[in-house]
Amino acid sequence: MALNGDSVVVPQMKLERMFSMRGGKGEGSYVKNSQAQARHARSLLHFLKETLNSMQLPPSSADTSFTIADLGCSCGPNALFNMDIIVKHVTEIYDAVGREAPEFLVYLSDLPSNDFNTLFQLLPPLTSNSPEESLAAIDEQQRSYYAAGVPGSFFGRLFPARSIHVFHSTFSLHWLSQVPARVTDKQSAAHNKGRIFIHGAPKCTTDAYRDQFKADLTGFLQCRAKEMKDGGVMFLAFLGRTSVDPTDQGGPGILFGTHFQDAWDDLVQEGLLESEKRDSFNIPVYAASLQEFREVVEANGSFAINKLEVVKGGSPLVVSHPEDAAEISRALANSCRSVSGVLVDEHIGEELSEELFIRVERRAVKHAKELMEQLQFFHIVASLSLA
Repeated sequence: MALNGDSVVVPQMKLERMFSMRGGKGEGSYVKNSQAQARHARSLLHFLKETLNSMQLPPSSADTSFTIADLGCSCGPNALFNMDIIVKHVTEIYDAVGREAPEFLVYLSDLPSNDFNTLFQLLPPLTSNSPEESLAAIDEQQRSYYAAGVPGSFFGRLFPARSIHVFHSTFSLHWLSQVPARVTDKQSAAHNKGRIFIHGAPKCTTDAYRDQFKADLTGFLQCRAKEMKDGGVMFLAFLGRTSVDPTDQGGPGILFGTHFQDAWDDLVQEGLLESEKRDSFNIPVYAASLQEFREVVEANGSFAINKLEVVKGGSPLVVSHPEDAAEISRALANSCRSVSGVLVDEHIGEELSEELFIRVERRAVKHAKELMEQLQFFHIVASLSLA
């Protein structure tokens, strides 16, 4: 008899209440498996600084504080690194025009299920104006901004109208607000039977994902347009693809559509999981093309595109010994688990989830060389300002 775990399928509209990168600091956590994202973010810093340079500084009498919002901050150190970069660069912009920078307020925002506790524990102490305290902390890393957590989906409103100078979001917008309803509907032609991702799926299935991406991005833009201050800017970087064909999801297709898919099939074939349980699980990720992104922005009309490129981000696998198949396969399983493990746990239970990722690692061992050579991510990088 198949074991389905103790969990049930979560209704799609409740996805934002339970989805997150894996929290904590364990081997499969996002903190331990986000080095590749950190490396990719650093490679995009020149794009980020160009975006900040295009910003219009508020009048000297207008604001006593400068507000920055990081959307999809997750629970690792990468968001904090990026916020430091933004604060320092904006300070330099003020210095260059002979103005004193205002106080900075950074909003760290993600879904309510995000591990904010781990994120807040990583925050360095706030720079003190007290000479005694400053001397005591001289050897410690400090931050020069106030910080606050904002739980909520970025597909809806998060902030008061005209309150944010800079929006920043990296490696988040490829996540959909939900798996499209018709993808898990057994009566629909778009039913993604036998697969847990759209890599290689029929056109009607990928169309459902594309439509969901466009609807989500439209909502995202509408909300940010209301929240952004005049003269503000928005920097976005998220998984994209170079192929015109949406069934070819590139790096995400290899991550979720090969060994991960085969591991689900293993559980079904071994009688540990019913096929219907597998068929009702889908990864809510869509790697868009430049043209798809451009079409949504232009149709929405709220933002002007100042810069739009697709750049090679490299592999998500960070290993010390590239020739070690065991280390590569473990890195793949941990990478996959850090971003999808919460969804898998909720769908089939922690016991079967553990079995699933064991099989991911076992299968990847035989293909370690190909994984290091072929698993490459591409990112859409966009700089936007109010139209």
